[in-house]
Amino acid sequence: MSEQVAPAAAPPALGPFEVTAAVLSVDQLVAEVATPAAGAVVTFAGLVRDHHQGRRVVALEYEAYPELAARELQALSAAVAAKYALQGIGIRHRTGRLAIGEISVVIAVAAPHRAAAFAACAEALDLLKATVPVWKKEWYADGSSWLGQAAG
Repeated sequence: MSEQVAPAAAPPALGPFEVTAAVLSVDQLVAEVATPAAGAVVTFAGLVRDHHQGRRVVALEYEAYPELAARELQALSAAVAAKYALQGIGIRHRTGRLAIGEISVVIAVAAPHRAAAFAACAEALDLLKATVPVWKKEWYADGSSWLGQAAG
């Protein structure tokens, strides 16, 4: 009779945590956080939409304090990873001027089961919006307006 050996738990893949002017890729972030122990990977991609509060939006512009933003992303991700026993989590946020339809923020969460992955992804986004120093300016057809701290 052969003995069954439980697979060793892989350490969580924490990161990347980045604020960047580069175009974001959901697939790339998924590949960076997925592990063999993960049964689910949940993603969130925040897109630039064409309207806000009844006004036509033509573009968004994001500014950030990159070093502090990366530290905040890492801290919130570590807390979320511990709370939900994640296998991996990564977050990237764009800076600069983005056109309608572009991805402004991407989050990928890997967990053994889907319920934890969905809950962790939602909580990571809420914490990002509340704590990470990223500011959004909306460019409307009739002018622009800073909206303050925002993500996605």
